[in-house]
Amino acid sequence: MINGKSIAVVMPAYNAEKTLHATVRELSDLVDIRLVVDDHSSDRTVEIARALGLRVFVHDRNYGYGRNQQTCYREALASGADIVVMLHPDYQYTPLLVTAMASMIAYDVYDVVLGSRIIGGTALTGGMPYYKYVANRLLTAFQNLILGAKLSEYHTGFRAFSRKVLLELPLLENSDDFVFDNEMLAQCICAEFRIGEVSCPTKYFPEASSINFRRSVTYGIGVVATTLKCALQKRGWARFRIFSPEGRKLDFAYYHAPAEQPTSAPPR
Repeated sequence: MINGKSIAVVMPAYNAEKTLHATVRELSDLVDIRLVVDDHSSDRTVEIARALGLRVFVHDRNYGYGRNQQTCYREALASGADIVVMLHPDYQYTPLLVTAMASMIAYDVYDVVLGSRIIGGTALTGGMPYYKYVANRLLTAFQNLILGAKLSEYHTGFRAFSRKVLLELPLLENSDDFVFDNEMLAQCICAEFRIGEVSCPTKYFPEASSINFRRSVTYGIGVVATTLKCALQKRGWARFRIFSPEGRKLDFAYYHAPAEQPTSAPPR
């Protein structure tokens, strides 16, 4: 706990057997809930997660990265978490920053905290492919201009959220694919939640998860579409359920499943 707030770290996993242990061993003792949702991996991810004493939930098939996060947040909330930190289990982002990020929410400085690869200027030296770095900077500049925000990046996979944020955002309206991350951040901006950032060094290596060029292009198109929808909603020129208070939210009480038991993803 931090300042009386229960901290959960959730890890959306898919074939993470080679990096899961390294990720978990650097988590602080202040973390109350350590939870893995496995999206129907073909390796030993589930076996290793259970051996590490993590709370494990297993999808009955591969639903996608976005749906995995929905299950992560639902189960963390059902377990009583006040602050939820989403950390990729591929050891690309350092788990040592979990405490700092959670503290910024626990002491009511921000509602959302992002681990930014850009602030420290080490993204390229850490191994980020040059084309991804350029795309990151261009998309971030576009989103800041259109949405009136001043974030260093919108594409990090290391994020912390207050319970209030996760309960109020219409997360069930989001994509099952990788653009889920960007949609969620655009929802936070549209809802005017306070967003902070910390510098986060990252490591790129063969075992770290990464999407290929084709899926990166698909992601980029999704980012542009999400940004334009959010801008139209903010200006009152259109309404989209993904940015509406009436959009479908997490029903964590209904979908909560006991630890160590398989669970299917919720219906859409």
